[in-house]
Amino acid sequence: MNLGVFTWLFLLLLCLLTPATSRREKRNVLFIIADDLRASLGCYDDALAKSPNIDQLASRSQVFLNAYAQQAVCAPSRTSMLTSRRPDTTRLYDFNSYWRVHSGSYTTLPQHFKSKGYYTMSVGKVFHPGIASNHTDDYPYSWSVPAYHPSSFRFEKQKMCKGDDGQLHANLLCAVNVTEQPGETLPDLESTDEAVRLLKSRVGDGAFFLAVGFHKPHIPFRIPQEYLSLYPLDKMTLAPDPDVPELLPPVAYNPWTDVRKREDVQKLNVSFPYGPIPKDFQLRIRQHYYAAVSYMDAQVGRLLSTLDALGLADSTMVVFTSDHGWSLGEHGEWAKYSNFDVATRVPLIMFVPGVTAAYSRAEGPTFPFIDVFSQPEYSFTNAKVIRNTVELVDVFPTVSYMAGLPAPEHCPDVSLQVELCTEGRNLVHTFQHKERGKNAELMAFSQYPRPADTPQNNSDLPDLQDIKVMGYSLRNWDYRYTLWLGFNPRSFQVNVSDVHGGELYMLADDPGQDKNIYSDFDHSIVMKKMDALPHNASVWTRMRLQLYYHTAGLKRNAGTV
Repeated sequence: MNLGVFTWLFLLLLCLLTPATSRREKRNVLFIIADDLRASLGCYDDALAKSPNIDQLASRSQVFLNAYAQQAVCAPSRTSMLTSRRPDTTRLYDFNSYWRVHSGSYTTLPQHFKSKGYYTMSVGKVFHPGIASNHTDDYPYSWSVPAYHPSSFRFEKQKMCKGDDGQLHANLLCAVNVTEQPGETLPDLESTDEAVRLLKSRVGDGAFFLAVGFHKPHIPFRIPQEYLSLYPLDKMTLAPDPDVPELLPPVAYNPWTDVRKREDVQKLNVSFPYGPIPKDFQLRIRQHYYAAVSYMDAQVGRLLSTLDALGLADSTMVVFTSDHGWSLGEHGEWAKYSNFDVATRVPLIMFVPGVTAAYSRAEGPTFPFIDVFSQPEYSFTNAKVIRNTVELVDVFPTVSYMAGLPAPEHCPDVSLQVELCTEGRNLVHTFQHKERGKNAELMAFSQYPRPADTPQNNSDLPDLQDIKVMGYSLRNWDYRYTLWLGFNPRSFQVNVSDVHGGELYMLADDPGQDKNIYSDFDHSIVMKKMDALPHNASVWTRMRLQLYYHTAGLKRNAGTV
């Protein structure tokens, strides 16, 4: 056999033995992001949630059970995820700056796809609109055409909610008869219609990246009223931990001012900042939130069934996630604006045809639409779940690689001048290898700013110049560790020796994060150990080592019992 034939046969054999994930098939991407959606889905073991279409997607996908946002508020989280840079790099902690001007001209996820020849489109709330995305949703950098926003969204903050007095109000609870709304529609209905139209327009017209941002379950809960029937009030329960934890540092508490501003909440005369909402109203908030989730799920179902009907399911990667969570009365808190799991943990689901599920060519539809009113529950069955912690900054490199593009390299320690790199991890190995158990070395990092040590009117969303304290939080399999540190908004520098408060929760015994054991430790010893670190060691490096020191003692004590 001559050398040429031998080489040809060797290459052929190598190709046949190469796994699908290594062949790097070029796939379309349907990127779906919900707004303020915590992990309240059936596929995330929430027995109350009725989310059959997302559960069906999850059954054919890889599901990351412990994914965390980098800051629990819209603009900073979305900018962080879409650039794969942490808020301390984008320097966006509020809604009032555009990262390309304020920090660096970082390449975004859709921009990366666009640079590789993809036709990129945005529908609804993908980037946070306004200053944070240059009033253009980062067009033309990220998108091939200007972003689409539903015209009915302009009514979201107006008096559209019919009260008991028959008048219209700007309420928190706002279930409506859609036929009585302007244009007989709602924002997410419009966005789904537009996304369906765009999908149809792309059949046979080259690779595409379509991002669809749904507005719900963000407040106000202006949703079709029929979805409330899925959650009868007599079946609703309060949060399992509705009280403010005794040892919670005041700086950690978010006083949910955006909720307080709604007319129906103002009528309750709830005291600021800790006064509890009456229990009957708490139940109604929880009812409306879950109803909003089911309404959003139906739109996801419409979108996926269209993808299927157009024959695109076998060539399109689908990503479903959220920008952050939302507290539903846990710790006496509502809304986002904190570092607790309920505010930072998000669903993260990735469908990769031929990898997470077989191609559908001979098996019928992949994503048939499920009507939640006739089939409210879908049995989620999937062995492809990842339990170790991941972050939203991991989305950019992972989606790029799994769609067939090169993933960005990891950022250097100082990356303000580097346009394309990632501060996250490429999770491709999780698709290739079965998870072997818990890995306490894997951590998620979140942060939240505060203007003062005690709750005040702007505690939930302080402007950059008003930030005095930054709460940095680590989350791994076993612990959540948070330090509230002095922060200079002019230099963007954190003072690691200026500690305003601390939190440490042992998740095995305290999954709800209600028993803060931070004060059980002598922190002076650990701080002295930190003095040996280089002065430029990051706050995350310092906190990681501190957590190791603290928990090593806990493990030794546990071993002697």
